[in-house]
Amino acid sequence: MKKIIIANWKMHKLRKEAVDFVENLSAQKEVDIAIIPSFLALRDLKNAAPKEIAIGSQNMSEHSHGAFTGEISASMLKDVGADFVMLGHSERRKIFLESNDVITKKVERAVVENMPFVLCVGETLDERELGETKEVISVMLDALSALIGSHWDLVTIAYEPVWAIGSGKVATPDIISEVHNYIREKLLEFTPEKGEGIRILYGGSVKSDNIAEILSIDNVDGALVGGASLDPLSFNQLINEVSI
Repeated sequence: MKKIIIANWKMHKLRKEAVDFVENLSAQKEVDIAIIPSFLALRDLKNAAPKEIAIGSQNMSEHSHGAFTGEISASMLKDVGADFVMLGHSERRKIFLESNDVITKKVERAVVENMPFVLCVGETLDERELGETKEVISVMLDALSALIGSHWDLVTIAYEPVWAIGSGKVATPDIISEVHNYIREKLLEFTPEKGEGIRILYGGSVKSDNIAEILSIDNVDGALVGGASLDPLSFNQLINEVSI
């Protein structure tokens, strides 16, 4: 399958900055590109970006509507053109205390709304040092138990070791391979027919100087890029490394 690079801008870029970014982004045929801006830039980016670039949301509510001040529903995201949503990012889990139960409900909502999603999973440094990586990821992947039948085409998984995000540390190829192979095994347990075709991305201090090596590892189907995606020059350089 074609590799995909997803830019997660987190709480960066005003609307004009987002539009200027995509206007300076090189078109690519060898790799799929997606961008996850702030909620406020979704509509502008969807209108400005080439149609080949998918635009996603950083989060959404587990509820369809109601008295939930400050929340955004799946239908609202679709209304402004969002193509997919990211769920369970480590910052949502750690900073905003989203539990596995809450994230499971969000996955269930995505399924009901037929909204494609990226489910993020990953361990902390303490969990890795205690040898609990696979156990932690297995519990996080249980959110997929809400999926049945043809809904598997909605799913992308992103492995993001929490200890490697924004730290400058990158998991070694052996670590990435071990975890991605484990995730593939779990997906094949869930759905033997479609588990091989679900993309598994790596996220954690991905940059232009390591992206090629990371994507050469078996069962790494793309990358979730944070800081290195904020500057169009560095992001173009990163994409070009994939396209060589």
